[in-house]
Amino acid sequence: MFQRLCKPLLSNSFFMFGARGSGKSTLVREVLHDSRTWEINLLLEEDFDRFSRQPQSLITEARARVQDVDWVFIDEVQKLPRMLDGVHALMTLPATSRLKFALTGSSARKLKIAGANLLAGRAFHNELHPLTHLEIGGGFSLDHALNWGTLPRVLHLATELERQEFLRTYVRNYLKEEVWDERLVQNLDPFRKFIEIAAQTSGTIVNFSNIARQTGISDKVAKKYFEILTDTFLGFYLEAYSRSVRSQQIASPKFYFFDPGVKRAAEGMITVPVIPKSFAYGRAFEHFLVCEVMRLNAYSRSDFKLSYLKTKDGAEIDLIIERPARSPVLVEIKSTEEVQATDTSILRRFQQDFPDADCRLWSKDRNPKRFQHTTALHWREGLAEIFGSWEK
Repeated sequence: MFQRLCKPLLSNSFFMFGARGSGKSTLVREVLHDSRTWEINLLLEEDFDRFSRQPQSLITEARARVQDVDWVFIDEVQKLPRMLDGVHALMTLPATSRLKFALTGSSARKLKIAGANLLAGRAFHNELHPLTHLEIGGGFSLDHALNWGTLPRVLHLATELERQEFLRTYVRNYLKEEVWDERLVQNLDPFRKFIEIAAQTSGTIVNFSNIARQTGISDKVAKKYFEILTDTFLGFYLEAYSRSVRSQQIASPKFYFFDPGVKRAAEGMITVPVIPKSFAYGRAFEHFLVCEVMRLNAYSRSDFKLSYLKTKDGAEIDLIIERPARSPVLVEIKSTEEVQATDTSILRRFQQDFPDADCRLWSKDRNPKRFQHTTALHWREGLAEIFGSWEK
């Protein structure tokens, strides 16, 4: 079992959101293992049928159990959004207000569409992601992560064939169970084509018009489809840097799939290895590190603002990390194993625009180096410098 860095505060009820297969249910059971817990699993037909037919039974049963339980764990609550009204009522009724709730969900969109009661701040929000390199620990392999991603199930599969089939099945099940069965789209075929193109362009600047044209949909529908991906935690935006430092700055966001392995399966490339020193390897390495920063930022509750910067003449900073009350960090990401001074040329171009910034080059080179105003670090050391120790 992996020791997860996501630590929900147990002094309060909480939501645990995240894509399917990220380990939400396992984590909740682990953190509540010493507590008296009543578990309701809405993926089980018995539980789903009971509470869909008789929504009031949540309140009735909770009242009957209030002396015997401390926590009510409702797994995949987006399956029955109206249950949250019952949760809210139980939180406010004097007889049951001592109960705390752990609520998992893989689709914020289903809750939004249903106008679900999100409990007015009475439940803290957490988000669980695929495993970080720190959670995997000594068994971590960068090349394995770039090829197969870091969903917990992938780490337990012994052969390439098993990993390929798992990731193909993951994408098919996402389309069927998360999108089609939940009626998030009216026609699955355009969305199936869209998800392939979105995966192919993951990590690049989003051009809604181009993707719409390739998919045969309107720009408006393309934007809606991207919203579905973000609301079901299959991806996230990396926004363009918000302050203008140069003219001709690009303002559109980048979009990243939440996991490199799922991304490769969605684009139909899961049987093609990611070869070191190739262009695809460099893209995958950048994708991996952006995901790691996003995950560690969430788990550490650092509130760092993440962005990228690119000008229309092609000059680009891969990642800008803005830290409250501290200098920003400009990060160039290179998959090379031997950093050269020329690898810092982009950071040098932007130094006059960010005179107080810390410039960093993250790579696979294990030897720390200094080039004028840029410090080059192995990617692990770069992440450790930003997020510090996890011995908490």
